[in-house]
Amino acid sequence: MIDIVVTLVFSIVMLLFMAFPAIKIAEFLEAKLSLTQKRKNILIITLTIALSLMVGLFLRYF
Repeated sequence: MIDIVVTLVFSIVMLLFMAFPAIKIAEFLEAKLSLTQKRKNILIITLTIALSLMVGLFLRYF
């Protein structure tokens, strides 16, 4: 249980820093695909959360 809590704490801290890469990835995908503004916003939020969790897992286990 403590592993999950520590990973989430690391991930919450990284949310702010992962917003910029998520925006850049979404802009790249928007150039390749035709995305509506709503789908782009959902993609940015999803990518921000996913990238933050990946960095949190990396910080916890490596």
